[in-house]
Amino acid sequence: MSNPLQPVLILLMTAVLAVVVFRLLRLPPMLGYLLAGVVIGPHALGWIADSEDTRHLAEFGVVFLMFSIGLEFSLPKLVAMKRLVFGFGTAQVVISILLVMIITWMLGLDWRVGFVLGGALAMSSTAIVIKMLAERLELNSLHGRQVIGVLLFQDLMVIPLLIIVPALATEIDSDTSDFVVAVVKVCIVLAIILFFGQKLMRPWLHVVAHQRSSELFVLNVLLITLGLAWLTEMAGLSLALGAFLAGMLISETEYRYQVEDDIKPFRDVLLGLFFVTIGMLLDMRVVIENFLWVFMILTGLVITKIIVIAELSRLFGTDSSTAIRTGMNLAQAGEFGFVLLALASGIGLIEHSILQPVLAAMVLSMFVAPFIIEYSEPLIQRFYSSDWIYRAMQITSIAAQTMATQNHVIICGYGRSGQNIARILEQESIPFIALDLDPKRIQEAVSAGESVVYGDAARREVLVAAGLMRAKVLVVSYADTVSAIKILRHVQDLRPELSVVVRANDDSDIDILKEAGATEVVAEILEGSLMLASHALMFVDISTGRILRRIREIREQRYNLLRGFYHGTTDAIDDSSSEKILPRLLTITLIPGAAAVNKTLGDINLASLAVEVTAVRRRNIRGLLPTDDTTLVTGDVLVLKGTQENLAAAEIKLIQG
Repeated sequence: MSNPLQPVLILLMTAVLAVVVFRLLRLPPMLGYLLAGVVIGPHALGWIADSEDTRHLAEFGVVFLMFSIGLEFSLPKLVAMKRLVFGFGTAQVVISILLVMIITWMLGLDWRVGFVLGGALAMSSTAIVIKMLAERLELNSLHGRQVIGVLLFQDLMVIPLLIIVPALATEIDSDTSDFVVAVVKVCIVLAIILFFGQKLMRPWLHVVAHQRSSELFVLNVLLITLGLAWLTEMAGLSLALGAFLAGMLISETEYRYQVEDDIKPFRDVLLGLFFVTIGMLLDMRVVIENFLWVFMILTGLVITKIIVIAELSRLFGTDSSTAIRTGMNLAQAGEFGFVLLALASGIGLIEHSILQPVLAAMVLSMFVAPFIIEYSEPLIQRFYSSDWIYRAMQITSIAAQTMATQNHVIICGYGRSGQNIARILEQESIPFIALDLDPKRIQEAVSAGESVVYGDAARREVLVAAGLMRAKVLVVSYADTVSAIKILRHVQDLRPELSVVVRANDDSDIDILKEAGATEVVAEILEGSLMLASHALMFVDISTGRILRRIREIREQRYNLLRGFYHGTTDAIDDSSSEKILPRLLTITLIPGAAAVNKTLGDINLASLAVEVTAVRRRNIRGLLPTDDTTLVTGDVLVLKGTQENLAAAEIKLIQG
């Protein structure tokens, strides 16, 4: 009798080794999971059998992935991107499904098989694409926004596809009653969950949260997620649909950030096991025997998706180089394609002989996707001269904001330190321009009317566009010695007399930065020590005069001014439990129909949620420290300060009431 722990240890061992190797190669770990599944699966070494228990374990990975997507489901976000999501995204999915259905019809296959294959092949890998866009700092680019819009619609389309695919397994041609019953059942279950869920979710989470037990809170999240998944399965729907609904209901509460942090470990581990089981489905002997078919499907998938998506991108008003970028980023198959194929295979809708070549081509497309995305840039630059215009426009957008500016300060990096510097300069009415590479942070700051632009300060042309030749001071606000030295070299070549202040972690790099041309180097540890010493001296009465009291007073005011910062994607790496209680800034745009429209700040009373409104931007005019009598109108941008959970509650109160 085999030890039941043995297959678990094999899964963990191969998953760890695969992820380590692929991270060392700087490739997505998901590809490592897929390869591990191929190696240990029943069609290769045979260490793990393709059993019902294994598939159930993998299905939990999909459940938590869908739950996470439900947490991100935001109606205001969809409204802001409606043209890309519901226009571009709809066209891409529908055209892809129709093309596959036509091809399968020509091959003599059932239309239902064509529909399932079309839905699976229409999907792209959110995990691979978003990760590579973030690493390449292209999330906020034109093609990056198009890619995100299409991926968002694909994620939303998974829900109706998960409902439709099981219904297709019934004999619709002979009896439509089963299909109608399935649709009615779906509507009833969704109505019950959404109606009662919205009524009960927030009060129940309040009760659980007030117990101040992290274990109880996590258990409650697991109960809600798996409970709704079980409920939808009992109704003849999928587990993933119930998990999505659970995430969507929790996203309407102020606890969504805490829930996302708590559920992430479960999601990542189980989703990794899901990809291992997907790899186990791949039979390399079938691939070798049907190599020509696999190659044709792979080539057809990649080329067709590039062409279709690029042409749609052009129809939505972009140039050729941007359109090709969008197509090459979305040319691979996606995670949910495997979900649909596994579902269709389990209910007998697709035969094994058809499934294997398609599955092999999808897996291989995900293996080659990072290379297609990585080498898309040199290919586009070589064949599309318009791409130079695209890059020039990015530089021009920076130059346009600084053209009329003289004797300003250039802030390299708009993290917490950069924002603190900007606020002090703003208090003194000193003009500045900030350069940053975090799209999320830039979007938040620009919405609040702050002078920050997207640009790499280590690039010579970006510094020139930011007004280096007219600037009074340049400040490097992030502690990256390598990047700071690149900036200093450009300054020395173009304007060696310019004063440059550089931030460093400690005193180890002071000499290097000074030699590179830094006027002043601020070492955080030394400055912290000086501040501690000055406070200590005050309390032992070494200096008790009026000047010292004034200095202490100014310091106290400064600390209040510098509290709170715009949170970017790069800050998430350093988050700890203590970070969650620190104040941060968030910008909220009042959309038409928002609950706060035509109300005063006093009426809304965000202070009851421990949230402060620090500024209101209206028609590009930014008003600081608004009063309780300020009446809000549609289109106002509010800058809020508070903790993460309190900001979430304030957002709900402003938009939904």
